Amino acid sequence: MSIKVLVVDDSSFFRRRVSEIVSKDPDLEVIGTAVNGAEAVKMAAELKPNVITMDIEMPVMDGISAVREIMANTPVPILMFSSLTHDGAKATLDALEAGALDFLPKRFEDIATNKDEAIRLLQQRIKTIGRRRVYKPITPSVTKSAPTPVSRPLTTSVAPRAVSGSAASPKPSIINRASGKKYRILLIGTSTGGPVALQKILTKFPQNYPHPILLIQHMPAAFTPAFASRLNALCKIEVKEAVSGDQLKAGHAYLAPGGMQMMLERAGTHGRLKIVAGSEDMNYKPSVDITFASVSKVLGKDTLAVILTGMGADGREGSRMLKTSGATIWAQDEASCIVYGMPQAVTAAGLSSQSIGLEQMADAILRESSNG
Repeated sequence: MSIKVLVVDDSSFFRRRVSEIVSKDPDLEVIGTAVNGAEAVKMAAELKPNVITMDIEMPVMDGISAVREIMANTPVPILMFSSLTHDGAKATLDALEAGALDFLPKRFEDIATNKDEAIRLLQQRIKTIGRRRVYKPITPSVTKSAPTPVSRPLTTSVAPRAVSGSAASPKPSIINRASGKKYRILLIGTSTGGPVALQKILTKFPQNYPHPILLIQHMPAAFTPAFASRLNALCKIEVKEAVSGDQLKAGHAYLAPGGMQMMLERAGTHGRLKIVAGSEDMNYKPSVDITFASVSKVLGKDTLAVILTGMGADGREGSRMLKTSGATIWAQDEASCIVYGMPQAVTAAGLSSQSIGLEQMADAILRESSNG
């Protein structure tokens, strides 16, 4: 059965090109197009698509307002198109807050010139989120003890099914007590679904969390400053976009900059960050593998590393190096992932010792970290 897609954009050119690309895949079917958010809300209820592609800036009703309306009344997986600007980044985070599952940069030139990679990426994203089952967003009460949040938190509650053809997930672990192991750093790597997952976890951390935290989220360069700022406003811990020379501090989280690679060097108690340009032949910038590998050489066994929801297998080889050095690796369980790709990769490779649900992940990390 094909995945039915509703294409929403005020640009006739973009509607046409997205529709053409979607229709090239035999597993996808465009069942309608809308020119603004108000039409999208109406057509979502009437046509019941499996996926909606949504522009952000549109007349009559913008994409973010449309996402909120759709998720409140007829929940459906939504893929946002976003401009690679600071304002575009903030708007995309607002769309994820409203319940959208994923986003892609709105690169008109890639789609217009029919680049194979851009076509495959769009088709793959639609098929991946089209297999998800979504529910109405649930707004948690999240506050920060210091600054007032600059925007509302990302909120969505998703209970996805397995990607077709994937191996069965191991039964989620219930961790009632800490292992007793001592750590010096926490690593978290993620991709699709990561912004929501990271917020759910990090907003539960106390200000005096005993270790530094490195966050590797697949995101464009224009997005990571806005995301770090939003997390910092919502969390009790300090969150910042990492820069070269950052000396790691307990209770501080460092988000890898988009388009760059974040590495750890030996220096002081916990180490010092080095930010380098991402190589053209690397699929991910930032890459979970690169950060994890660098930490394995500096802090090794004193590391707790967590792989969250995401497409692909980034993090598997870095986790392998960490595991060899004695580190502890955990993965998010299949039932709570938007995409069970990255967690499945480390679990199937025998690298993860626990598969943990998103709602339990923060408590499990805090319990495991309690030994200092």
